[in-house]
Amino acid sequence: MLDRGLGSCVLRDPRAARCVIDNWKWFDGIRYTLIAWVVMPNHVHVLIEVFGTTSLGSIVQSWKSYTGRVIGQLLAGDDIAAPRNRGGVWMREYWDRLIRDDAHLAAAINYIHSNPVRAKLVGTAHDWPWSSASTWVGGDGRGK
Repeated sequence: MLDRGLGSCVLRDPRAARCVIDNWKWFDGIRYTLIAWVVMPNHVHVLIEVFGTTSLGSIVQSWKSYTGRVIGQLLAGDDIAAPRNRGGVWMREYWDRLIRDDAHLAAAINYIHSNPVRAKLVGTAHDWPWSSASTWVGGDGRGK
């Protein structure tokens, strides 16, 4: 359903997509290592390695809280209905997954980067501007 573009597509606005990406990058190297990511029109995928005792739940809550507020302000009054008037930007829950080995890591990165292609938004993953695919350097699984 998500890849068919159903539901709110507030993240299709470049300002909203940039807000999410900038927020992820803000704590990269501090709370986590940002490995791979993509912002789709109606959902996101992000792969991180969490540092120390910081919980994934607190990181995700921080992302959602900040970006939801900022995106609501950015889009207020635009043709897209402001997210706060439609129940917010983000769903309450999130899906998480523990990466088990290098093969699983590679598959997860490929899944994330291929998402815009599977959704028929672009021909190649590198063409999607809201993804780490265009800066992908491979090897250790890190982008630039």
